[in-house]
Amino acid sequence: MSEQNKDEENISYTCSMHPEIIRNEPGDCPICGMHLEPITTVEAKEKNEELDDMSRRFWVSTVLSIPLFTLTMINDLAPQYIPSSLSAQMIQWIEFFLTTPVVLWGGWPFYVKGYQSVKTWNLNMFTLISMGVGAAYIYSLVALFLPEIFPPLMHTKEGVVHVYFETAAIITALVLLGQVLELRARSKTNTAIKTLLNLAPKQAHRIIDDGGNEEDVNLELVHTGDKLRVKPGEKIPVDGVVVEGQSNIDESMITGEPVLVQKTAGENLIGATINKNGTLIMQATKVGSDTMLAQIVQMVAQAQRSRAPIQQLADTVSSYFVPAVVLSAVFAFIGWWAFGPEPQLTYAIVAAVSVLIIACPCALGLATPISIMVGTGRAALSGILVKDAKTLETMEKIDTLVVDKTGTLTLGKPKVTDFLTTEMYDIDELIKYAASLERASEHPLAQSVIEYAKESNISLINVENFEAVPGKGVIAQIDGKKIILGSEKLLKEQGISIEDAKENADAMRNDAKGIIFMAIDDNYCAIIAIEDPIKETSVEAVQTLNNEGITVVMLSGDNEFTANAVAKKLGIAKVYANVLPDGKADVIKELQGNGALVAMAGDGINDAPALAQANVGIAMGTGTDVAIESAGVTLIKGDLLGIVKVLKLSRATMKNIRQNLFFAFVYNSAGVPVAAGVLYPFFGIILSPIIAAAAMSFSSVSVITNALRLKNTKL
Repeated sequence: MSEQNKDEENISYTCSMHPEIIRNEPGDCPICGMHLEPITTVEAKEKNEELDDMSRRFWVSTVLSIPLFTLTMINDLAPQYIPSSLSAQMIQWIEFFLTTPVVLWGGWPFYVKGYQSVKTWNLNMFTLISMGVGAAYIYSLVALFLPEIFPPLMHTKEGVVHVYFETAAIITALVLLGQVLELRARSKTNTAIKTLLNLAPKQAHRIIDDGGNEEDVNLELVHTGDKLRVKPGEKIPVDGVVVEGQSNIDESMITGEPVLVQKTAGENLIGATINKNGTLIMQATKVGSDTMLAQIVQMVAQAQRSRAPIQQLADTVSSYFVPAVVLSAVFAFIGWWAFGPEPQLTYAIVAAVSVLIIACPCALGLATPISIMVGTGRAALSGILVKDAKTLETMEKIDTLVVDKTGTLTLGKPKVTDFLTTEMYDIDELIKYAASLERASEHPLAQSVIEYAKESNISLINVENFEAVPGKGVIAQIDGKKIILGSEKLLKEQGISIEDAKENADAMRNDAKGIIFMAIDDNYCAIIAIEDPIKETSVEAVQTLNNEGITVVMLSGDNEFTANAVAKKLGIAKVYANVLPDGKADVIKELQGNGALVAMAGDGINDAPALAQANVGIAMGTGTDVAIESAGVTLIKGDLLGIVKVLKLSRATMKNIRQNLFFAFVYNSAGVPVAAGVLYPFFGIILSPIIAAAAMSFSSVSVITNALRLKNTKL
């Protein structure tokens, strides 16, 4: 059995409105009656069985309802056009035969869901619909078969009692239309996941022998360690590493950035990205559900199912809403029956059915989750992964962004820019000594000195009596000479004067470069300047965040001189320098203690505690898995402009949610009293149940349509 088939057998199902509901097989939510959806998305299936079923029921119901509605309207408004051979009773029998399949077959899912809601005492929209349609249909049946039980005032001059078959049928058809439109709209909210799933190719070219012969295999048959050939224009099948070849890769579908990335032997490849020009031989490192694409899909699906704190208000209202509507319908019925004009029973039934039909708890329930679903999907297509709805809601309120300098504001790839020596020493010899010492060091900047030696084609030698002085530098012996490499403080502690180097050192620090001093046998001999280049987009991102009212704070392990120089280049006013890895979380706590809502952006293992402490942790996708696990937001590209995008998206999403909730509250608050007949004493207006059904159907559709506008948000 293939992995995909196994996955399909183990699928669990949940409700988008009530994610706490989890079932092992498809069905309906016992709380709201909505169709359960798979938790784990296996593939982008185009066929929607529920939509097909509802569409079929809608079209059959519509075909039967049109002649029914036409006949009823002509009979009520222009009876002279009715053939004399058709008596009033015959017309009612025709209405009965046209209505019955619509109500009992077309509307059958509503009764099943309504029965389940009453059985579990989780009253919902389908409770109201089944009660409203059922009341109109049963009343009409009784009026057709037992007209004699009604008072004479309710009989027409033809001796029949007015029936509401057309009301029951039209309501059913309109609700079915609303369900069809809602299902279509909801399917569009999952566009992001479908788009991501469709990125992966269906097959791969697997190399089967040393001669380079290949076979085409389905993607689920590719295993870790397999060698695969990727030709120009093809998609990378799975995550892996380049073994042979060179090409430019389009990673825009993952990172959201349309910039080609050059890949050569030893570099990582992401599945579903596009190989633009060269042929590559790659080795698969992650397949199936372990690939980055699969992980992104799962993160998006999880985020879309999560609940935002703002939804608690809608949940609280919804829990009382349906019982309140049923009670309103009862009071409306009693009020019209007791105080309404003749025929009182007719008015009472119309008002009660209208109240039951017009109320839409579904609009309240959909207001938040639909916006979250669309918003997180929009983020994913821009290379931004949001862990849950709470993160998206909190991000909107953030007023302070703490940014780790190295790897976040800068590239995290320091390099030697200057190696200044005194006249009495040979520069190549000093480079050899410095790089040899750094080879034994674990300092983050050590590798840049070693790389500088390699670029200068200088071989390294062994050192003796190596000693690392934490936070200050290293001391060792080479060829009997005492070599010191480190900070100004270390050299001063060793009694070494660096006055001759101060002017050069200060100038380099002003240029945002880190300085390493070097001494041989207690004599100063060189300055090594190291620069970690600032990312091209960091200046623009910081400026935009400042304009948005966000206070940007930079954390750095550098001394104040260098840290302030970097901050000045970026336009950052607040800097914490000399911050050790375990002190980052303390800075976050300090800011929070002063009332700030803090987001923290970082990329390393030592950033994980600070990311967890922050109100929102933002991991740069270029960083470590530990940092990503601790974060609420992951920027796949590792670009600070992604934070600007998250901020815009969170604000747009929360604004959209508030619009939806406002509409749902106003609609239901106004709709129920109008349906009950509150306008009748003033304007003589009583709402038709058909109008109520149309309003109810389109209320939930309008909420979804509004949420879909988030797909067009400019980030």
